[in-house]
Amino acid sequence: MEGRRGDRRRISRKKSKADIADTLRKSWYRLRLSVRYPSRVPTWDAVVLTAASPEQAELYEWQLKRAKRMGRIANSTVTLAVPDPDGQRIGSGAATLNAIHALALHYQNFGVHLEDKVVTDEDKSSASPLCERFENGALDLPIIDFLAKKNILLLHAGGDSKRVPWANPMGKVFLPLPYLAADDPDGPVPLLFDHILAISSVARQAFRNEGGLFIMTGDVLPCFDASSMVLPEEASCIITVPITLDIASNHGVIVASKTGVCDDASFHSLVDNLLQKPSVDELVESQAILDDGRTLLDTGIIAVRGKAWVELVQLACSCQSMILELLTSKKEMSLYEDLVAAWVPGKHEWLSKRPLGEELVNKLGKQQMFSYCAYDLQFLHFGTSSEVLEHLSGPDAGLVGRRHLCSIPATTVSDIAASAIVLSSKIAPGVSIGEDSLIYDSSISGGIQIGSQSIVVGVNVPDGFDKTIDDPIRFTLPDRHCIWEVPLVGCKDRIIVYCGLHDNPKALFSKDGTFCGKPWKKVLSDLDIQETDLWSSAGVNNSCLWNAKIFPVLPYFEMLRLASWLMGLNDHKDQSMLFSWRSSSRVSLEELHRSIDFPLLCSGSSDHQADLAAGIAKACIKFGLLGHNLSQLCDEVLQKDVSGVKICRDFLSMCPSFQMQNSKLLPKSRAYQVEVDLLRTCRDETMACELEHKVWAAVANETASAVRYGFKELILDSSHDESSPAYKKNGFSGNKEELFSPRMVRVELPVRVDFVGGWSDTPPWSLERPGCVLNMAISLEGSLPIGTVMETTRTVGVLIRDDASNELQIEDVSSIRTPFDSTDPFRLVKSALLVTGVVHDNLLSSMGLEIRTWANVPRGSGLGTSSILAAAVVKGLLQIIDGDVSNENVARLVLVLEQLMGTGGGWQDQIGGLYPGIKFTTSFPGIPLRLQVIPLLASPQLILELQQRLLVVFTGQVRLAHQVLQKVVTRYLRRDNLLISSIKRLAELAKVGREALMNSDLDEVGDIMLEAWRLHQELDPYCSNEFVDRLFEFADPYCCGYKLVGAGGGGFALLLAKDADSAEVLRRSLTQSLEFDVKVYDWNIFLDSK
Repeated sequence: MEGRRGDRRRISRKKSKADIADTLRKSWYRLRLSVRYPSRVPTWDAVVLTAASPEQAELYEWQLKRAKRMGRIANSTVTLAVPDPDGQRIGSGAATLNAIHALALHYQNFGVHLEDKVVTDEDKSSASPLCERFENGALDLPIIDFLAKKNILLLHAGGDSKRVPWANPMGKVFLPLPYLAADDPDGPVPLLFDHILAISSVARQAFRNEGGLFIMTGDVLPCFDASSMVLPEEASCIITVPITLDIASNHGVIVASKTGVCDDASFHSLVDNLLQKPSVDELVESQAILDDGRTLLDTGIIAVRGKAWVELVQLACSCQSMILELLTSKKEMSLYEDLVAAWVPGKHEWLSKRPLGEELVNKLGKQQMFSYCAYDLQFLHFGTSSEVLEHLSGPDAGLVGRRHLCSIPATTVSDIAASAIVLSSKIAPGVSIGEDSLIYDSSISGGIQIGSQSIVVGVNVPDGFDKTIDDPIRFTLPDRHCIWEVPLVGCKDRIIVYCGLHDNPKALFSKDGTFCGKPWKKVLSDLDIQETDLWSSAGVNNSCLWNAKIFPVLPYFEMLRLASWLMGLNDHKDQSMLFSWRSSSRVSLEELHRSIDFPLLCSGSSDHQADLAAGIAKACIKFGLLGHNLSQLCDEVLQKDVSGVKICRDFLSMCPSFQMQNSKLLPKSRAYQVEVDLLRTCRDETMACELEHKVWAAVANETASAVRYGFKELILDSSHDESSPAYKKNGFSGNKEELFSPRMVRVELPVRVDFVGGWSDTPPWSLERPGCVLNMAISLEGSLPIGTVMETTRTVGVLIRDDASNELQIEDVSSIRTPFDSTDPFRLVKSALLVTGVVHDNLLSSMGLEIRTWANVPRGSGLGTSSILAAAVVKGLLQIIDGDVSNENVARLVLVLEQLMGTGGGWQDQIGGLYPGIKFTTSFPGIPLRLQVIPLLASPQLILELQQRLLVVFTGQVRLAHQVLQKVVTRYLRRDNLLISSIKRLAELAKVGREALMNSDLDEVGDIMLEAWRLHQELDPYCSNEFVDRLFEFADPYCCGYKLVGAGGGGFALLLAKDADSAEVLRRSLTQSLEFDVKVYDWNIFLDSK
């Protein structure tokens, strides 16, 4: 481990907490990147969840498949849910061994090729027979070696969620947590599990590709930046964070050695002792208190690598006898007390007296455990219902999406508090919802009142109350209450379950136990219920809400009426209610937990989500302007199998009407893309491909229209007879005798490097939304690398030559027509002849033109070469014909030119080459498209520092920008919300970057470049590759920021060094490196536009 030695007490100072939004957003970037491009950004080889029972494991398997479908887990990752044997609790330590053993069996059972094969869920259909095992039941050695090389995420999610009982049916780890939900409003509601996956995806980098185990718990979201986490190579490591002593008294505490290895964000040291819920005296005695008065919290996150991981795999693969012994003796092995203690020598004596303790010490005790103290870690615990609401409505409420995939009525026919959180739910008119309440996966009919700080999950109140009751309020859930429904095996109706927000189902009746917020004795007294109605006499000493047989199994509305009575909302002494309740079959929370119909729960939730998505999609098509991501919504609709396809076909049949209805407002490109997506959803790939070309033609037409009125008709029809007003600015009179005069024009331009804002300049984004780009014009190796020379000739026709020795003679320029062949090397010049009006206005009828072009820049450089060369040619042609040579006019013409070429592209490249220096450019949608270029008046000191610290490096990797552009434009036309939010952020960063440059703050510019680079990878994961990743990793110690220029995928990189000295060291290192065949270019800011 790198770092400096230090005294733990001296350096255990308080660190500022990381911003949760920033941490989660970076983690989600990493997760999506690893799922979309796992070969470049390594992901977990397996994700394993522990479960309390086979039935719960079945639910978890469904959730894991959902996570794969939603892009949370890579297709190459093995997913597994492992229940405790026979549903009997064996403890988290034994469950860890059992899970590793089950994963080894999974690989072995499906005939894995042990050298390089990764078994995925798709491989199961072609699995080969079981491999042979040793006679003692242990797995054979090759599978142990194979598993030891894998990187495994193990999430402890078993248990009965007693303190969050409404999450018990779904599993606490899958409770809704709509942090950052607004980033993707048409996507699924984010779950706690999804955020845990995001955090863990960043931690994956610490394991490299050497194998290891990363253990997390299902009721904690540890928000910290794990991108710089360094783990010991041959040991286990537990993640800790400093906390106050009052919190420590309810959690596990780690006692770490006084010396270790530290850096600015973390501290490594050996673990000396483990404490469970220690008192202050125990903390003092164990020397566990830091200098600042805090102690180290055990976060429940454990990493195991190297020899420690190998030995753990060996133990797990032979653990069945140990687990059998635990089952027989009905004892448990804890992960955080027993198994972890085997890596702490100071606990060996204590452990030897525990069940199977000696075996743990013998098998694991040779290795050590370290503490990794992450100072910036925020420990979000979801241990109780009140904690869940606190995380949704407390200090982090700004992260929460309060309305997500829901159907809610107008404010004039309902009363829904602004702070209420409504997720995946349908709310009818006449419903009231109080402040800070959570409604999830529910359908609420009219006449229902839900109080403040209440939780409603999986409740489906149908329209069917007794119509003879003249009362608009049919059911009221009081403040601070929870209500949910559970389908039971063998039961026709779902059971309605409820309790108070602060009820502890584990609290005993004889002590401080409560039901619906009131002490049990008061509940029984008010309702005239006897203890024997709820608990058998045999279990009276353990009587609590968890085992109270209080919930009646009756027809739905009868259960709802009794719920009001049991909550104390009706006449307490209503004997008819008491009789109905007492004579009914009743169940407890414990019995519900054992009898949940998980398949019905999953199918019901899936159908509910699909129905909601279908309703939103239909409304979007029927009433709106297609502002939703219909492709994403239809993916959810298709979960209804056959009926889902039929629903999507109905949407497709609506396409002609919505196109006609909104023809004046709705861009054709968007309408065509919707139709293409619906065709693909309906599995009609042939028709989708046929329609796809209309999408790109529409984008070209819309771009041309945005430049000038009547422009698109002109450039697409060169046989048009009348001259367009767009080209009346040239100086030709039409008299053939005046037409020829010898002219020669030379145009040389710089290339551009972009700091931030790219993609916001690209049609159709820039035609519909404002764009902002911060870029700079530079010369390379002392010269302007892009240019053209044009000269008029007496011979009619056009002769074109380029710097690749290609040559073309065009005798009749009127023969130039679109579309052009993508392999035509002269399509750029041909397109320029069209957009400048030379072809249309027949300006070369009695003279000719020779055009020579060059670009002394590597192909696929990302420096805007094609667009800047187009700008040079357009500018040269306009000079020849005395046209409008203003930079703004040239920039707009190039925008159309690129649509004609079929490459697409925005305005930033030509702006970057046409205008000198550093500039901040904004575009404003409209007809015509308006551009505002604001030069940055950089001081001589800033220019000097920038030229000293910024390295312009050609990576040698080549990629054509239009390949990236087509994917990004398609996602925009689909209204991919993640893409839209990313481009909005890039435009915002351009404004921030402008201020940073004006303040000469290059370190902030570096931070902006890094965030921009993350956002570019969000837009297209293939904008980078393994070589570029290695290059940036190599440069990282010297740099405050780096990114590829342009669309990425290769080309040039910008490396902004921390200072001039670091820049010089990095330049020398790259020049001398044998690993990186790159070229560091000399460059200068181009300041003279003459």
